Amino acid sequence: QVQLVESGGGLVQPGGSLRLSCAASVRIVSILPMAWYRQAPGKQRELVAAIASGGSPNYADSVRGRFTISGDGAKNTVYLQMNNLNAEDTAVYYCNAVIGWTDYWGRGTQVTVSS
Repeated sequence: QVQLVESGGGLVQPGGSLRLSCAASVRIVSILPMAWYRQAPGKQRELVAAIASGGSPNYADSVRGRFTISGDGAKNTVYLQMNNLNAEDTAVYYCNAVIGWTDYWGRGTQVTVSS
C-alpha cells in the first residue's frame, strides 16, 4: 500500500509563492512517474505537472513557466514550487502515483490565492 501525504498549502497573496510537498511511504524512484493535480470548486480535477524517471517534466499550459515539479529520492518527496500565483490557481492540490492498475492519491492540500 502506497501512502501519499501533501503539505505546504495555505493562503497567499497574488504574485506570491508556495512550495507543496508530497511525502511518499515508499521510494519515489519505484513509483515514478508522479504528478500533481488540482481541483477548483465546481471544476474537474486537472493535471498540473508530472515528473518521470529520466524524462522532462510536463506542465499544464496554465502553469508552465511559473510552477516547477521536482523530486528528492533521499526524502521520498515530490515538490511543486509555485511562483507568481494568481486567483485562478486557487484549488485543492493532490499528489498522484499510478502503480500498475492502481491510482494512489493523497488527501490534498488547499491553496488559496487572495488579497
